[in-house]
Amino acid sequence: MSLLSKARLPVMLLASSLAFGGFFYLFLTVEGCLLVEFELFSLSSTSFSFMLVLDKISLSFGMVVTLISACVFTFACKYMEEDVHFYRFIWILMAFVISMNLLTFSGSLFFLLLGWDGLGITSFALIIYYQSYESLSAGFQTLMANRVGDALIVAGSFFFVCFGQYSFISLGAEMWALIFLLAVAALTKSAQYPFSSWLPAAMAAPTPVSALVHSSTLVTAGIFLVIRLSYNLPLSETSSTLLLVCGSVTCLLGGWAATFENDIKKIIALSTLSQLGVMVFSLGLGFPALALFHLYTHALFKALLFLAAGAILLSSFGTQDIRLLGGIGLKMPLAMVLFNISSLCLVGAPFLSAFYSKHLILEKMFLSGLNVIGAILMLFATAMTAKYVSRTLKAVVWGKLVMPATMPPISFAVSAPMLTLGLGAVTGGKLLVSLDISNVEVAFIPSLFGSLINDVTLLGLILGLLMHGARISHALSTLFFLTPVFSLSSKVLAPVVRKLGVVDYGWAEPLYLFKNFLGPVGHNVSWLLSWPNFQGALLRAGLSLLFLFYVITFIF
Repeated sequence: MSLLSKARLPVMLLASSLAFGGFFYLFLTVEGCLLVEFELFSLSSTSFSFMLVLDKISLSFGMVVTLISACVFTFACKYMEEDVHFYRFIWILMAFVISMNLLTFSGSLFFLLLGWDGLGITSFALIIYYQSYESLSAGFQTLMANRVGDALIVAGSFFFVCFGQYSFISLGAEMWALIFLLAVAALTKSAQYPFSSWLPAAMAAPTPVSALVHSSTLVTAGIFLVIRLSYNLPLSETSSTLLLVCGSVTCLLGGWAATFENDIKKIIALSTLSQLGVMVFSLGLGFPALALFHLYTHALFKALLFLAAGAILLSSFGTQDIRLLGGIGLKMPLAMVLFNISSLCLVGAPFLSAFYSKHLILEKMFLSGLNVIGAILMLFATAMTAKYVSRTLKAVVWGKLVMPATMPPISFAVSAPMLTLGLGAVTGGKLLVSLDISNVEVAFIPSLFGSLINDVTLLGLILGLLMHGARISHALSTLFFLTPVFSLSSKVLAPVVRKLGVVDYGWAEPLYLFKNFLGPVGHNVSWLLSWPNFQGALLRAGLSLLFLFYVITFIF
């Protein structure tokens, strides 16, 4: 398989990204929106249709998704070159990207479900790709969490019918219950607490899959859905409170758990959890444009971070423990420079893309009517983010050489996507601000609050540099025991299922039923109700007559 034959899909995705970018600039200048609707059938004045939405939101998001996909597909040509089923892998990955684009441009519930379920099915196939016990367990967790969101959206279809429409473009304030239901469904897909455990477990997938899942697809599907709803009308107070609480807790939990991890891919996965919490928190504050802005900047530098980690795995023979990767940056300077840039984007370092979005969200937090608990949680989460970033950089880049390794020269299929995303990670924030005026936000806050954000970040960086040894926390590694709830749910429910199984015996054999549920007392009860038994027959006859008497009394 030549590189040229493998490069067809990346070239097609890059061309799609350029086309989306051209249309995005066109719609940005004319400030227009194009709706393409195909009606399937109409029933009781309710139109069931497929609706395609072309506006600056969907086109800009499609541009970012296809650009990152082109880079990831190019990287996968090298990373998966020895896989005998390479084309099967790449076509499943392509179906994954197509499903994300269907969701991006959807305007009706049918189109939304097509992309939403497509993401769930293809992500499951990609996570279990290696067919190991770890990947199968991770795929099960992902499927379980995503099915909850699917069930909520399907339940929401009844609300759509009640309101006489099947489009979520024109929702009214009276549909607050439907919006709340869709917001809860979005939390499951975006791995917000308490649906967070599947995201770190999804690291069992190949690195190109992780780069797509954690940057611009799957986890961003729920965020994008809430952004689309927020642009149509302001969220209700109940929905905003839910997003504020889940976002702040998820941001803190992801950053805190990452400080106790030694697996480089799991650290990056938990950093995604923390950044998703920042976006949901911004939505809860009522700033959907700012959340979308941070979604774009995060997608660019997070894909770069995973590709740089993948380059490390290629050169270190698959070693993922940061304690064994010390000094590897001396052997591969290009990957390490880009790894440093993308890691500093996590803390919102100045002059990088994330500074324009994340730092602004934290400043806007002080201008809103947020209670002090939410602000404290976000500041603590910011310190935890800086702490695990400095700890990881200290171990991987700035440490002494731990294991000797001969580094092969980085191929074009690895360096070209990293350089492209590195350019986006450095200049993406300024570019998006220059293109779209809605991304320009100004926060006038007291200098004390501005200094507080910087001081908290600096404190986290210092604490990360001072950390020594490998600290382990079982509670945080399982995200406060969320993982067993999903992966071991069959064991938890096994006693209940075993008890309920005796109900199948029915009243003809009540001995088993009462002995299982009532123990020794049940033996006497079962003797009274057993057949044939004279005392039991009298008791059954008396109870039946009493029941008949109450029924007749109730009727007449």
